[in-house]
Amino acid sequence: MNTKSVMIAICGRPNVGKSTLTNTVVGEKVAIVSNKPQTTRNRICGIRDRGDTQLVFLDTPGFHRPRTKLGDYMVNVVEQSVANVDLALLLVEPIDNLGPQEEALIEQFRQRDVPAILVINKTDTVEDKESLLPVIARYNHAFPFAATVPISAKTNDGVDELLDLCEHYAVESPWFFPDGMTSDQPERQVIAEIIREKMLWNLDKEIPHGTAVEITRFSERDTGVIDVEATIYCEKASHKGIIIGKGGQMLKKISSQARADCERFMGAKVYLQTWIKVKENWRDSDFLIRNFGYRNDD
Repeated sequence: MNTKSVMIAICGRPNVGKSTLTNTVVGEKVAIVSNKPQTTRNRICGIRDRGDTQLVFLDTPGFHRPRTKLGDYMVNVVEQSVANVDLALLLVEPIDNLGPQEEALIEQFRQRDVPAILVINKTDTVEDKESLLPVIARYNHAFPFAATVPISAKTNDGVDELLDLCEHYAVESPWFFPDGMTSDQPERQVIAEIIREKMLWNLDKEIPHGTAVEITRFSERDTGVIDVEATIYCEKASHKGIIIGKGGQMLKKISSQARADCERFMGAKVYLQTWIKVKENWRDSDFLIRNFGYRNDD
């Protein structure tokens, strides 16, 4: 069989649904999601095989104006991703909101000469579909998008049409990944991200954005039980107290939710232990950013 493949970057401002779309096209959870912006920090690879074609989606961090070295890293991840793909998807909300983030991404498409599809997400929140026409007109005036596709990543509406369009950009080549593989993330990284996701859902305001998770032990017993030890780093001693919670209840809640998701992901019983340490201003430390797995090694 002659195989084809295509590399696709999913780009957009924070919180437009890039990770939700990645999980939807792959058919399982490979990227964490939350209701807070800047959930994704690394480039996450989601893989979808369709017949003889392999579609590789790069879920990128939300494009934003960085305030820390970690923010610089995240923006750099987006720029590197756009530079190395066959197609870009600009994911936007169903409102006329073309701002500096979208303009900067469009400029990346121009500079890299990357074809792009405008994807209007969250259409399940729109009652009058004609309200999308000004949005479509505004974006297509700013850039010659190859196509415009309204979708709801949450309900899967329009996603098959988007996948069909993406296939047009596939070229004859060996597949990048083995048949049936859905993500390139190591198990340790997935588990660390799951723990961070639960903090994003359970903690308020800035606290979860100042956290990082390091997996310090990952081993499997003869019985098949997987032992995981994780250290959660936060930036302030006061944040440590909030993460632990009264009588340790918040950390227990986060760990319990994370363990359940880890067991679903691993398909095995997981014994999870978590500790918390303070590393002040780690988001502005090149050494600690790299130590926590945020690396630009390309």
